[in-house]
Amino acid sequence: MKTIAIAGTFDTKGAEFLYVKGLAEALGLNTLMIHTGIFEPDFAADVSNEEVAAAAGYDIKKIAERRDRAMATEALANGMRVIVPKLYKEGRFDGILSFGGSGGTSLVTPAMRALPIGVPKLMVSTMASGNVAQYVGTSDIVMMPSIVDVAGLNKISRTIFRNAILAIAGMVGLADQLPEEQEDPRPLIAATMFGVTTPCVDRAKAYLEARGYEVLVFHCTGTGGKTMEALIEAGFFKGVLDLTTTEWCDEVVGGVLSAGPTRCEAAIKTGTPQVVSVGALDMVNFGPFDTVPDQYSSRNLYKHNPTVTLMRTSVSENVRIAEKLAEKWNNAERKMMLMLPIKGVSMIDAEGQPFYGPAEDAALFETLKKGITNPDVEIVDMDCHINDAEFAEEAAARLISLIENR
Repeated sequence: MKTIAIAGTFDTKGAEFLYVKGLAEALGLNTLMIHTGIFEPDFAADVSNEEVAAAAGYDIKKIAERRDRAMATEALANGMRVIVPKLYKEGRFDGILSFGGSGGTSLVTPAMRALPIGVPKLMVSTMASGNVAQYVGTSDIVMMPSIVDVAGLNKISRTIFRNAILAIAGMVGLADQLPEEQEDPRPLIAATMFGVTTPCVDRAKAYLEARGYEVLVFHCTGTGGKTMEALIEAGFFKGVLDLTTTEWCDEVVGGVLSAGPTRCEAAIKTGTPQVVSVGALDMVNFGPFDTVPDQYSSRNLYKHNPTVTLMRTSVSENVRIAEKLAEKWNNAERKMMLMLPIKGVSMIDAEGQPFYGPAEDAALFETLKKGITNPDVEIVDMDCHINDAEFAEEAAARLISLIENR
């Protein structure tokens, strides 16, 4: 019989969580009830808030006496991040469900993120229809909008809770009815792509797959880069083909698709063989045209589609971006390769295209060459465009060489 971990604030939403517990049991599921509230629960939990807080070195009773809600939330969230993966490793549950407002969501989702990808995780939240990046991160948490506040049982909330328990029950209970996935023996390669570097990555992917590798492609939208970095750090990949480092444009200049300041660190930290390049470093991403900041109104802007406006990077911006990348890649402790496509870094950075900029590209290339002083970083000039077959296949071939000679 499968077990669902149900985590939440049993001191303020006891009736609601008991209702969901009853639904799970009506489906023939066991439950593991984890209390994340500050005060005494309305019913006995399988894992108390004292145990949760103690997992992170806190005494919840002392915090409760002080009525310090902020400290209590921090203690319980940190404790959940420790205790929930431990309970899963012990075989105590098969999937996890919770519901809450902003507070409840921020208490439980850090623990969900700490679980392996593939473990069913469902969060019913009042925050689910907005920006959920801070809750989901790079994990596979399923966010379900609660429609109404999760405090109180009513016609709407009961319907949502029923759907939630049916969803998590299906994830854990029906898994055995599907044939097992055959383990793919091919080693995994991570690759980065943007729409304007698609021909390059598609060609490199085909080259690698023809030689026995499986390639996972990450779309460089900020979340894509963060997810790839997390999976590299978790040891999923034998090699990294990071040809599209465009998220650094948004990080440095202030666009909307930044992957944060730790982008390009994971492969170096783990010693994973990698070939890198400068794909789509000609563009900063903004939303619809009327959302572009006023200070950029006179710049070279390109309406990629109704929701995305691109801005051509300038010479000075490319210098700053290159300095950041050189700083990251200078930390390499194993041999890696940086490939520079001299005739253009994206589909629209080519002769006759709107972002064609030899001077801007030259600033990027020269700053990288001057800034990279680590002998483990081999810089390869390619007299072609990034989307030329010659470039794609050479990058893939060099990655295979790094992997095989590791």
